[in-house]
Amino acid sequence: MTDRSFKIRFYDTEVYEGKRGTTHTVRWSVNGRRRGETFKTGALAESFRATLLVAANNGEPFDLETGRPVSHAVPSAEITWYEFALQYVDMKWPRISANNRQSTAKALTKVTLALLHAHPTPFDPVQVRKALREYAFNKNRRDEAPPEMRTILSWIRRNSLPMRAWEDTKHVDNVMLALSTRLDGSRAAASSVNRGRRITNVALKHAVRQKILKTNPLPKGKDESAAPKAAGAVDKRSLLNPGQVAGLLAWIGDRPRTGYRLRAFFATLYYTGLRPEEAVALRVDAATLPTAGWGELLVHTAEPEVGSKWTDDREPHETRGLKGRAAGDTRPVPAHPALVVILRELIEEDGLKPGDLLFPGEKGGLLAGSVFRRAWNKARAAVLDAHEYHSPVGKRVYDLRHTCLTTWLNNGVPPAQVAEWAGNSVPVLLSTYARCITGQLTELQGRIEGPQQLPAGRAASKGPPENFGKFSGRTAAESRAKPASAGLPPPPSAVGLALPKSPHRTR
Repeated sequence: MTDRSFKIRFYDTEVYEGKRGTTHTVRWSVNGRRRGETFKTGALAESFRATLLVAANNGEPFDLETGRPVSHAVPSAEITWYEFALQYVDMKWPRISANNRQSTAKALTKVTLALLHAHPTPFDPVQVRKALREYAFNKNRRDEAPPEMRTILSWIRRNSLPMRAWEDTKHVDNVMLALSTRLDGSRAAASSVNRGRRITNVALKHAVRQKILKTNPLPKGKDESAAPKAAGAVDKRSLLNPGQVAGLLAWIGDRPRTGYRLRAFFATLYYTGLRPEEAVALRVDAATLPTAGWGELLVHTAEPEVGSKWTDDREPHETRGLKGRAAGDTRPVPAHPALVVILRELIEEDGLKPGDLLFPGEKGGLLAGSVFRRAWNKARAAVLDAHEYHSPVGKRVYDLRHTCLTTWLNNGVPPAQVAEWAGNSVPVLLSTYARCITGQLTELQGRIEGPQQLPAGRAASKGPPENFGKFSGRTAAESRAKPASAGLPPPPSAVGLALPKSPHRTR
């Protein structure tokens, strides 16, 4: 079925004289469907009608959707969403990280499936998503698609809606629903929904800049399709106590072959709060490890593991600078004396040289995420009680970083300094760990207990009491004799985690 027609009929221009003025409406029909366009003056109406007559007399087809000659169509009528999405991916590819490439492909896959003429597709849904996500929207692999994937993509190209479909709220609602739904029909996580909407929003802004769309059609403001609220703060239940960390590290250290190395890796996350991708990239010459006392780690590189499908060099890890910092920037982080001992033992055990990786994999390359995640999960199952294992306690390796940063904040380290060591901004740090800051409630209560104390036996009065706003609940002499914080326990201090010494191992 074509979306154009040569069956055009014109009617007399309608003139309406109302209280607010006179209007002139040009009337015509395309394939039997009546159309109309209203103007304030007769000259404008006749000019528009003449344009339509010229197009019809020249044998030009009219678009069934807009009712206009195809030559009048905006660019959005000449390009499908699928073609635009491919062009957008090719434009963004060299500018974004491998992780962002993968997220972009996932979001565009959902949008593409929502903007098809036919629903459902005649192919297996899993294979359709694979064809789009891993081949069509992956610039490195698009030409490597096997025949069965090419068949699917060819069908999608033929059945993709034009970009003008974004002007119809029905299609916009379908896209919003697709972004918030998983393959099995269940609701997607709020973080995933927000990420998909953000990527789609950027793509549509690009379409507006390219004059393919007139405006960004995504809904704005608070409505039924508003983005869901994603939890940004750390779940307090995921934090580990020192006893749990000591037990987990001891169990991991007793594993054969690389247990002692993984023990040092997890201890580094616990004591310094590094992200896992920063820790795997550490080299020996980035660590200052004195024979006694505190040391320092100089972090300058991250090696996130995103898969060889998305990196330019086809390696599983992508070499990047520090998150949220300028290229080539560094971040010094203090190393606890207990960690210094562990790392010195590791370097001596493996005979590492200054340029070597501090935590290499078994084959000498970067430590794989699947390796340390599997070891961590086995340690949790072996060390934690059953109810703890099935709870959020230390469920992710990243929870070691959360535990470290929370410990620093709870023991009086200024937020600005914690943010500097952690590689975060102060607002992000405080919003992320606000629910985990404890140990200061008694002192804070002591500060406000006196000022809010009402005097005993004072009669109520209609006006404000004398010295209103300056009342402290104690006399000046009492204040000098006993400060508000007197009798309160001192603030907690940082206590090192005593770890069992790893037995000497030979390679």
